[in-house]
Amino acid sequence: MARKKISEFRAKTLLATALSLWYEGISFDAGLDSFEKFDRLATGKTYVVKVDEGVKKRMKQGLLALNKKPGELESEIEKFKKKGYTRFIIEPFFSHESASEKYLSVELAREGIRVLYSDKGGIDIEENQNHIQQALISSEEEAQAFVEKIGMNHAFLLKIKAIKKAFEKYYFSFIEINPLIITDGKWALLDLAAEVDSAGEFFVQGAWTEKDFRSGKTQDKTEEEKNVMQLAAKSQAAFSLEVLNPHGSIFMMLSGGGASIVLADEVAGQGYGKELANYGEYSGNPNAEETYLYARNILSLLLKSKAKKKVLIIAGGVANFTDVRITFKGLIKALDEEKLQLKEQQIKIFVRRGGPFQEEGLAMMSSFLEKEGIFGVVQGPELVLTDIVSQALKSIV
Repeated sequence: MARKKISEFRAKTLLATALSLWYEGISFDAGLDSFEKFDRLATGKTYVVKVDEGVKKRMKQGLLALNKKPGELESEIEKFKKKGYTRFIIEPFFSHESASEKYLSVELAREGIRVLYSDKGGIDIEENQNHIQQALISSEEEAQAFVEKIGMNHAFLLKIKAIKKAFEKYYFSFIEINPLIITDGKWALLDLAAEVDSAGEFFVQGAWTEKDFRSGKTQDKTEEEKNVMQLAAKSQAAFSLEVLNPHGSIFMMLSGGGASIVLADEVAGQGYGKELANYGEYSGNPNAEETYLYARNILSLLLKSKAKKKVLIIAGGVANFTDVRITFKGLIKALDEEKLQLKEQQIKIFVRRGGPFQEEGLAMMSSFLEKEGIFGVVQGPELVLTDIVSQALKSIV
């Protein structure tokens, strides 16, 4: 299981449905959406705009703006963009007294769910930790006992039950609501952070996807990361890219989430974690043009790295439906455009791929590398997946 942060917008949409709440928030991606999207907002209301990138303590970092009219949202977003953020959530402003703010978190545990509650929530929750009460709940009796302990009623118990069902249905691993406002039994989820089990993507049937994942990084994203975010947003396939060390020696272009985790872990396990330049994947059977665009961004990072020795690992498992032949067509196009620099920097390429039309795809790659005089090792599923890492690491020692 890999716990992944998801956007506040997606988490609230799912949890509001589970709790039978009305939710009026909208998401805004500065790289994709037009400000005309705000035309649908009611002119008589005011709104809150927040960075929606998995960043904690947004209030203290100045990453949200309160009580803004629709016409003011564009300028607020432009301020956040200058700090390197591109994804936001806009919600109606909810006026309340700070004394009414509560805290609630639920985390999946081996024995059930771990629930933390405080009647003193909000941005100062850390200064009021002595007010937090918690329980490990594995039965309805334990849930009832906890609700009575914190002085809440049966309606609160029903909400806890609904959250537990949402964990099972949507593969949530963690949910934190802070602050939570309860007025006459009605809940308002003012701020929410959530994590899901990434292995559950197949089972949630599109309720959330990899496109909803958020890194929680506070630093500016690279141009390449932004490009891949835009590519992922426009495509039916899945693309992700996170720069770990811009001057690393080991760059990877991996197909499939399982393979990406295994190979990244293998690099770290062999003691080269600090040399791993990037993490991410392409999957969902992208076409040749999409793969070309993704590869262009990987190569851009690779060629800019100041490491003395560099390798590119192109790998993936067999248990997927991504067409090796089509994706390698796009990948080879990108490599061909940068072949002179690849040779000049003496970059070595290590390939281990399997899947539909693997024979044609691997043959195309072998032919290209040989023709252009680029050092390369090309192998299919006869090679154990992690062994390609061992072969590549010998080139940078």
